[in-house]
Amino acid sequence: MNDLEGRIALVTGSATGLGRSMAVKLAQRGADLIVNYSRSSDEAEECADLCRAEGAQVSVVQADVAQADGCHALVAAAAARGRLDILIHSAGITRHAPDQSDLDALSKDDFMDIYAVNVVGPYMMVQAAKPLLVAAHEQTGRASAVLNTSSIAGVLGIGSSVAYAASKGALNTMTLSLARALGPSIRVNAVCPGFIGTRWFRDKMDEDAFAKVEQSIMARTPLAAASGPDDIADAALFFVSDAARHVTGETLLVDAGLHLGMPQ
Repeated sequence: MNDLEGRIALVTGSATGLGRSMAVKLAQRGADLIVNYSRSSDEAEECADLCRAEGAQVSVVQADVAQADGCHALVAAAAARGRLDILIHSAGITRHAPDQSDLDALSKDDFMDIYAVNVVGPYMMVQAAKPLLVAAHEQTGRASAVLNTSSIAGVLGIGSSVAYAASKGALNTMTLSLARALGPSIRVNAVCPGFIGTRWFRDKMDEDAFAKVEQSIMARTPLAAASGPDDIADAALFFVSDAARHVTGETLLVDAGLHLGMPQ
């Protein structure tokens, strides 16, 4: 299906994990890509090669979305293509402090660093990209699409740390504000994954421990599933497609039902 053919998509944090999966799926559907990374240059080139194998034209840009200069560098890469149809914010960080009763586990700097990437970064990206997104709407008559990658943490206040959950809650609220402010030229939505079996989790434990976590997740979800990046990406791409042309200001939980609690 080439329903996104001719469109230009920029995916922040697309070297690995969910960002990579979304970039590849965009390429499979005909979009050309701007792949972004902060530190993982080899992985970013691997992502670009996967997208090119699907027939996409790909630019790879190193940039830190927590810095205004980084956001402008990414938008400049899109400007070189003439417009920007799809902007996906997948870059994100956390500080692991799972015992949320331990208020000494997080510092002011932890909060500031997390908010800089998870909240301020997406705002600055939209701020920099707005002229291109509006121009794409004017050229095509189709609203451009912005997708924020949020988390179940921002809905339930769970996850790797209080600071991370708070940042994703803020991102969900910002999704509403921007959707209201930027229509009709730009649609803004968010996807909220639950557990995803990426290196975000794997790097914190050995294979046995990770397998136990997956089994625990499967036991706690009505669909008896532990999601992978492709599971989330398939749902996320709905928001940037024409199937969602009348959808803006929405947040979608994609978590196999984890938010519902223990199956009965």
